[in-house]
Amino acid sequence: MAGPFDLRGKVAIVTGGNGGIGLGMAHGLADAGADIAVVGRNEAKSKAAVADLTGRGVRAIAVTADVSDKGDVAAMVERVVGNLGRIDILINNAGMSIRKPPHLLELEEWREVIDTNLTSAFLCSKAAYPALKSAGRGKIINIGSMLSIFGASFAPAYAASKGGIVQYTRACACAWAPDNIQVNAILPGWIDTDLTRAARKQIDGLHDRVLARTPAGRWGDIGDFAGIATFLSSSASDFVTGTAIPVDGGYSVMA
Repeated sequence: MAGPFDLRGKVAIVTGGNGGIGLGMAHGLADAGADIAVVGRNEAKSKAAVADLTGRGVRAIAVTADVSDKGDVAAMVERVVGNLGRIDILINNAGMSIRKPPHLLELEEWREVIDTNLTSAFLCSKAAYPALKSAGRGKIINIGSMLSIFGASFAPAYAASKGGIVQYTRACACAWAPDNIQVNAILPGWIDTDLTRAARKQIDGLHDRVLARTPAGRWGDIGDFAGIATFLSSSASDFVTGTAIPVDGGYSVMA
């Protein structure tokens, strides 16, 4: 008898799944039995992630796509259905940041961040929706940030995109609940990834300030996202929708 966290027979798309938090979530889903489509722009990284995931005993494919491009997203969904047979889970994780204060950020840079982080979630969710609906159930997980909650002088476009992710999550949760599709967001805290390693080089004192503010006393690891991704992808979360769950070691509740 399958347990509430069992994902055998399910197919998950993870955008930006070839590294960082995306790969950590893909690990969790694969360990629960799901087949995985890793979507990213770096073909070599995606192939390496697929080799890692197939080593865990599931089917996995690499799909090279720009998830801010409508045509690429449509082709991505078509390929996943053609190769893996269905779509049950979509994780909108692809993201980027340009660290500049608002008065120095160019319009083209603003649009690049918004399109990569927010428009991509809209395009992928809309494209995957028919497959989820036809399956009779589905799960969408959108990746926000601590900057969905807090402001930051150095990341206006990133913060705007991640605030938008939370509201987009709520809108989809309300719209698609009648189709038995649950839509939730994860808000990562400060996690040890390539993105935050670059931030630590650019922002003086960031490492120590994060540790001082985090009750858990450490930076997060990509493995910290395996469990929450599995929960929100499984039948264990069937009555959970429209939420935005921090995974931050207590950063957001520290006085």
